[in-house]
Amino acid sequence: MEANGRLCAEPGCDAAGEFRAPPLEGAGDGGGPPNFRWMCLEHVRAFNSRYNFFDGMTADEIHHAQRPLAGWERETRAFARGGAGDQPPRWADFSDPLDALAARYRREPATDRPDGKPLSGQDRESLRVLGLAADADRTALRKRYSELVRRYHPDRNGGDRGHEAQLQKVIAAYQQLRGAPAFA
Repeated sequence: MEANGRLCAEPGCDAAGEFRAPPLEGAGDGGGPPNFRWMCLEHVRAFNSRYNFFDGMTADEIHHAQRPLAGWERETRAFARGGAGDQPPRWADFSDPLDALAARYRREPATDRPDGKPLSGQDRESLRVLGLAADADRTALRKRYSELVRRYHPDRNGGDRGHEAQLQKVIAAYQQLRGAPAFA
């Protein structure tokens, strides 16, 4: 370390003050950062050997300070929905190029089907995979599923196995929608 012309704070020592030690009690300048003492290696080692954080504390205060969770008692602000004043943040104040933050607060209509049955996010995604609108019924669902299976299945499209991943998505989407409450 470099002393920058500082001498050791220990009285009578002419060595360079290269190492920082806590200030003396009451040595602050009233609001700013504390004025540290700078010491040579020999004196900072001596200071550290006799330093006692618990000096002047009662046994109860020492026990309280040594608890495993000491310092973590203060509650943090809850970020869950449903609390008082549940207003979405003003997104104009943030740069969110990946839409990572706003996606949480995006409100989708609870019901967008004529029969009033709600669609979950998974229902919407499955309808997107099948290429159907939110107002599709079970008949349209079954018809579209049959059409896509004929298009993507290797036994029906001349042995082309290049669409197997898409076929799996179609099958999974149909199975999910078939059991969904919106299509019951």
